[in-house]
Amino acid sequence: MFTGTLPFTDTQRPYIALAPMEGLMDGTFRELLTAVGGIDHCVTEFIRVTQQVFPSKVFYRLCPELHNGGRTLAGTPVHVQLLGSDPELMAGNAAKAAELGALAIDLNFGCPAKTVNRSQGGAVLLQYPDLLNRIASAVRDAVPENIPVSAKMRLGFKDKSLALENASALTSGGIQWLTVHARTKTEGYKPPAYWKWIADIKQVVDIPVLANGEIWTPEQAQQCQQESESDLLMIGRGLVATPDLARVIKEPDYKPMTWQQHLALLEKLSESLEHLTDKQLTDRLKQWLHYFSMHSETIKSVFDTVKRERSREAFFSKIKQASESGL
Repeated sequence: MFTGTLPFTDTQRPYIALAPMEGLMDGTFRELLTAVGGIDHCVTEFIRVTQQVFPSKVFYRLCPELHNGGRTLAGTPVHVQLLGSDPELMAGNAAKAAELGALAIDLNFGCPAKTVNRSQGGAVLLQYPDLLNRIASAVRDAVPENIPVSAKMRLGFKDKSLALENASALTSGGIQWLTVHARTKTEGYKPPAYWKWIADIKQVVDIPVLANGEIWTPEQAQQCQQESESDLLMIGRGLVATPDLARVIKEPDYKPMTWQQHLALLEKLSESLEHLTDKQLTDRLKQWLHYFSMHSETIKSVFDTVKRERSREAFFSKIKQASESGL
């Protein structure tokens, strides 16, 4: 039985968690976004569990915040996420993460990637409610009682027919809260997100439910809360595209960052990635700049001027020129 405290206790609502995003949301990125503010907890990229209980170095690589009490430098808690289908191995790795100081364990049943699903991980497991229950139960039994265990799921694999059963299976497995990405695996990331299904799920479980999917603006955050009947949100791509989105949502008097301030974050990111080659660095920066450009015509113009640059010097020269000129 869980004896700890949920992270949603006595916190401002809406509560906003930063979603894990494979290949993007690493420790460096979490540091930057939590420093901007408004994020209540983060979840690591998944640790793929297949054949062994990993050594400590694997957990430290995916969750460097374990060296800082499980928190970013801004003080934001970071939860360790595991992905896999073997209950015993998932339990062993969860116990290892807890031993290293993980503040919470999250189970991934939402990843839609084909490579992950082919190896029986992520959203493919949503076809097997009993297995979800056995994994959740094994992990809950393996983790100290004061450390929460949560799970993230989509509404289904091919369709939504098992959505309520899957949510109930995970809940009866002993998890402390459930995050629901309001689309199926086959729906991927295509709009819309079906937030009303989260309200339906809340009717059959007795634990907190976080709503996730297609939250890019304060207006969508408000609509999501209304349709899902949850003021606990998880946002991924929306916070990458607009790093201060959580503050805009939470703080009525907050003055949003300018596009120049958004661009300045690229320099901060580069300072943490000095080990990368010029091409590796500019590719990473352009990945983030592309997200910025999705909601800013000005930044889209900046992106068009630098998207072919492979030299960090040339890249930042053009960024600086754009910022100073005001376009």
